[in-house]
Amino acid sequence: MVHIHIMGASGSGTTSLGLALAEKLDIAHLDTDDFFWLPTDPPYTTPRDADERIRLLLEATGRPDGWVLSGSALKWGGPVEPLYDLIVFLRIEPELRMARIRARETARYGDRIGPGGDMEVKSGEFLEWAASYDTAGPERRSLAAHEQWLETQTAPVLRLESSRDIDALTAEVLLHPAIAAGAVRRRR
Repeated sequence: MVHIHIMGASGSGTTSLGLALAEKLDIAHLDTDDFFWLPTDPPYTTPRDADERIRLLLEATGRPDGWVLSGSALKWGGPVEPLYDLIVFLRIEPELRMARIRARETARYGDRIGPGGDMEVKSGEFLEWAASYDTAGPERRSLAAHEQWLETQTAPVLRLESSRDIDALTAEVLLHPAIAAGAVRRRR
């Protein structure tokens, strides 16, 4: 049973790596956005009540097998932090990260985020927020906040540059001693 938390800036590949690891390890993939946001259309407009968010997260992480949690739960995920066997921190050059985000947003929402679309304003606000990750202070989701949080954690931290191929990233995580030992125990 392994518990992996994958974090980083939006567009750094936390969800992609989380899905790949969950598949390789045959465990659940959990994404913080699914707990933080209520399902709405357009999406990501209404945060879930904090108590409900934590209750759902604790329920999902209480399963007897392992899990991979991707995303950021810095200010609200404290109850699951002691469960982490490994924290994977993804970094990527800001220009490449923003190009990934723009491509992802266009693929997901198409004309809805374009001029006159029902998501134009929210998409613009999101892109502005995401672009400020590397320079913003620790009061919000940022590199400074992530580094500050990582200093408080007791689980090992694996830092990866995420412009690399997803298979190479997955292999590197699987070779980490905190995960390799758990994966061997699961196969027995």
